[in-house]
Amino acid sequence: TEAKAQPYVVEDCLGVLQVLSDGTVVRRKPPPYHAGDNYDDGRIEWKDQVFDAGYNLGVRIYKPRVSSPMSLKLPMVVYFHGGGFCFGSYSWPKIHVGGLRLAAELEAVVLSFDYRLAPEHRLPAAIEDATAALLWLPGFMHSDPWLATGASSREVFVCGQSSGAALAHHLLLRFGTAVSDSETTSGHGIKIAGYILLMPSFLSEQPTQSELETPDAALLSRKMSDKYFRLAFPIGVSKDGPLSKPFGPNSPCLQPVDVGRMLVVAAEHDMVRDKTIEYAQRLKAMGKDVELVVFAGQEHAFFATKPLSPASDELLRVIKKARPQP
Repeated sequence: TEAKAQPYVVEDCLGVLQVLSDGTVVRRKPPPYHAGDNYDDGRIEWKDQVFDAGYNLGVRIYKPRVSSPMSLKLPMVVYFHGGGFCFGSYSWPKIHVGGLRLAAELEAVVLSFDYRLAPEHRLPAAIEDATAALLWLPGFMHSDPWLATGASSREVFVCGQSSGAALAHHLLLRFGTAVSDSETTSGHGIKIAGYILLMPSFLSEQPTQSELETPDAALLSRKMSDKYFRLAFPIGVSKDGPLSKPFGPNSPCLQPVDVGRMLVVAAEHDMVRDKTIEYAQRLKAMGKDVELVVFAGQEHAFFATKPLSPASDELLRVIKKARPQP
């Protein structure tokens, strides 16, 4: 009998995720991208919680150890990691460091949510999970001792990096500045004070100048972006569709959407720099409260790849300054 051909790699994402010719998806274990040692200075305590038992999706919750006065509840930051919608988790060391740093430097309760990943779960699965996370949060806030006594349901910020920032955009379209009590099974709601989009991975069929300038060796190159698009988006859709292009021909109109206070961060040497800048500028032209900050000399997703760097130090200062005070 003829020997059965062995499966071979047809898609490789940075060695972290591989798709084989027989459709098998291989994910690297243990989590990649070690963060080093001595990054946890003890200021933050954290715990994990399941928010969607059906899909076994979790959230890591970070809280400053030093208690605030009873009269002062801490703001909350809802965070979504990047990874091209294909990989990443709050449990990955560098993403975990980012959660610790956000909680410590912003003096906030941070909730870092996981979501279903492609190619096993193509979009809009991740958007559905991010939506479910925000609908779950108000009820959990009233039952969890960390959040019930120490976190403010009136000062919630939705933040994401790369594909996580694209999720934040879709949550903006869905919720604006409030998750109303009528939408949740718990009967509780939250006020979304603003959005923080870090280098969102928006796409289009027509390449921008920053895309054309980005070398193939970059963390996010056109070649890698196309790979994520093949793996994560519904088969046959256009990059100009509403899943990937905020101002595409069939994208929802942002004019009536209340963004609260928004911070948009771009990186100089990032493939999506031009789209990020355009996003902020077009929202500002609509009269919305949007601040754009471009980090000179930085590449895509630097808060994930270098969470302890001087650039990340400055990013945290920018976020803290941009956040309106209660």
